[in-house]
Amino acid sequence: MEEITTLSLSEVNQATDTTQARSEVLLEDNSTGIIIPGQVLEAAIKVDARRYLLFVTDDVIFEEMLTILLLDLSQGVVEELTIGGAYTSGRFEDLKVSPRSASFRFIGDTTWTVKVSPSPTLKLPFSDPRGVSRPTILRKYIDISATPAPARAEGGC
Repeated sequence: MEEITTLSLSEVNQATDTTQARSEVLLEDNSTGIIIPGQVLEAAIKVDARRYLLFVTDDVIFEEMLTILLLDLSQGVVEELTIGGAYTSGRFEDLKVSPRSASFRFIGDTTWTVKVSPSPTLKLPFSDPRGVSRPTILRKYIDISATPAPARAEGGC
């Protein structure tokens, strides 16, 4: 895996009170036809010849969510997960990319680590760290861990 700068976003729809902004993914300023949720591309990582890992935010003060997307240029969005929650604020920072994983900080002192499998693996219920949400599916490509584990928000969830 390696961080790249040849991917960018072009806004398709602005965010509304009820919907997230949507953007088209551009590769070397060329249209891919892939539309994703989000507005600000925080980072892009080339996983292999056809897959990319994108870290996207919406530029919303005091309620920032980080969306992590696995794209396949021929299939579009293969997997999507989100870190964050209502009334949480975070900033994507300190990205470190190694051949098999990427780590970064987002929300507090938590270091998040993501790994991408070449083929899908079984997703066990409740196996993601607190603060991570993804569609209910039985398979996943993205493994995510958090160190230290995110604290429960005040007011409880």
